[in-house]
Amino acid sequence: MRVLQITAFGGWGCTGRIAQGICETLIDSGNEAAIAWGRINTAPEKIPTIKIGNRMDQILHGVYTRITDRCGFGSKTVTKKFLKRLEEYHPDIVHLHIMHGYYVNLELLFEYLKEKKTPVVWTFHDCWAFTGHCPYFDMAGCGKWKTECKKCIQKSHHPKSLLLDRSRSNYKKKKELFTGVENLTVVTPSRWLEGLVRQSFFSKYPVRVIPNGINTQDFKPENGTVKKKFGIEGKKMLLGVSSTWAESKGLKDFIRLSEMISKEYKMVMVGLTEKQLKSLPEQIVGIIRTDSVKELAQLYSAADVFLNLTYEDNYPTTNLEALACGTPVITYRTGGSVEIVESTGYGKVVEQGDLNGVIAAIKETENLRAGTDIKKELEQKERFLEYLALYREILEKK
Repeated sequence: MRVLQITAFGGWGCTGRIAQGICETLIDSGNEAAIAWGRINTAPEKIPTIKIGNRMDQILHGVYTRITDRCGFGSKTVTKKFLKRLEEYHPDIVHLHIMHGYYVNLELLFEYLKEKKTPVVWTFHDCWAFTGHCPYFDMAGCGKWKTECKKCIQKSHHPKSLLLDRSRSNYKKKKELFTGVENLTVVTPSRWLEGLVRQSFFSKYPVRVIPNGINTQDFKPENGTVKKKFGIEGKKMLLGVSSTWAESKGLKDFIRLSEMISKEYKMVMVGLTEKQLKSLPEQIVGIIRTDSVKELAQLYSAADVFLNLTYEDNYPTTNLEALACGTPVITYRTGGSVEIVESTGYGKVVEQGDLNGVIAAIKETENLRAGTDIKKELEQKERFLEYLALYREILEKK
């Protein structure tokens, strides 16, 4: 079996680590695998990779998107070159991940896939594939994606358009391109997103739920001197972790909460920018993004409660990382963020924006520690094996 994954990120970030893990599992199982990537690659040298385009093309595609609101429809020249590499590689299955990273032309790619009738697996890491513009529509309260996007109220959000609104034509073109693939299987990390897919123009395709996982050898209870390092010894620690902090991730709610909680607590936020650090209230200890797994594990382990006050999310791995380190999770009732909390019982789900409810939940869970009984549910290797089983199932049917 030969599988080629196409994604913006190889090895980098949550989606990149998933692609890398699937690739390693395939190779370790005696199969052939490679990752075609467009933006950032941090996968080890043992992982075969194919580079799509270059930095200048990504910049041009980004500028094109800002002007035309046509994310995914630039990069024609580099995509033609990549398709030649794809033809040479001749995979049994093409597995798609993030496709809105300014690096590949969707029209050329999907016309090729339809012509070759290559089985396609597409993991939706957000909702972008079935909207005319946005990756999420929860905060906007928009349901146009169910019938036809138009007059987009989020065109200034990623992938940002400064001038035009092409949400209607984007929606029609995506529907035409994506639903024309004969042998397509959609994978979602959450039951929440599965439900949305079944209401979208992908409803005719099979949908498989394969949750995200983490490396439980990396994320496990760790002893450390985190509290001493940040001068919060003797305090109860409330932790928030995000790759980017914005209103949709609950930034304003964290700040408001820090002003409401008693002095026995100290809030720590990881992933802030230098600018955000300067504007934090003194009740919050701010940390710039860290790629050190060990440091993250120590932070999770030192925390009494992990807070995920997100307003838009699919199946966040930060929840899994906290639980693997023994720390209970409090999350808003948002997307798939509730699923691991509800299935394990280690934490609380609170309605969005209910900070008094968050404080009450903190009191209820701060002495709770997640047990090792949930390790298998968190372990990424189990999820990668599910992908291999899906590949075999698809090829057997073919």
